[in-house]
Formats: sequence, structure tokens, C-alpha cells
Amino acid sequence: MPPYVEKYRAEKPQVTGQVLFKQTYPSGHLETIISLVGFSESDNQARAIHIHEFGDLSNGCDATGGHFNPMNVSHPGHPGDFGNFTPKKGKIKKHRKNIKATMFGPNSILSRAIVIHEQQDDLGEGGNPASLINGNAGKRLACCVIGIGGKTLCYSI
Repeated sequence: MPPYVEKYRAEKPQVTGQVLFKQTYPSGHLETIISLVGFSESDNQARAIHIHEFGDLSNGCDATGGHFNPMNVSHPGHPGDFGNFTPKKGKIKKHRKNIKATMFGPNSILSRAIVIHEQQDDLGEGGNPASLINGNAGKRLACCVIGIGGKTLCYSI
């Protein structure tokens, strides 16, 4: 299934790119490389990136459900939370190690979705109930389904 990018408003960034995952052995730690483009050259607004429950793009990014949170813990302590990323020169390029999620087993991220949000994640410090669920990260700019591609999990956004 192709990735989904919000295109209904011209003032929104038209985000595309890749999110690559690799599970290392023998430690079992998950790492990711995030490579996104389409932000304005002057855009310095931090954006939240999360794993969401469902790899369902039937209603755009809204069909991906809430954050992937198999242990039902408060935000930001769940495996679906990646935190905030600030574009530089219109791009987000980051390598993150020791992610709490896994590619295998009952809490696998396979067939779930990566979602890039419109706003910064408040990391559970927003002072309202939504902050402890989703970090008040706002609307969804772009998303894609996590699938298998060679030795890494990768799908283009």
C-alpha cells in the first residue's frame, strides 16, 4: 500500500522519505534511521514521530489509530514514542538507538504505522489527560505502514 501524505492544504509540509529499522543481535535492541524531506527550508518547528497501532491507510493517517502502547503506560514511556525531531534545511535525518519497540514477538511493530505529526510532542508534561496519551502532538502530516524489506524494515513515507 502506498504511503499517505496530507495534501489537502498547500501550507502544510509535503513530507516524504524513509524510516528504516534494524534489530541488533544478540542484544535485541531496535534502532532506526529517519530520513525525511519536504519541510520548508526555514522550518524549525520540532515534529513528533510515533508508531501507531494500525497499518491502515484507508482513511489517510487518521485510520492508523492511537500510539502503539502494548503495555498501556503513560506517554512518553511506551514503545510507540520516538520523541521530537527538528528539520534542518528542510530535512530530518536522525539515527536513534535502543528504541523500546521490537520487530518480533507479540509486541512487534510490523504492519503498524509510522506517523509524522504537525506539532512537537509535549512528552507527557502538557498538564491535561491527552498529554499522557499522545503528547498533544497535533494532526498527522504523513504516515506509512511498517513492512519488511531485505535485512531492515523500511517503507517510504
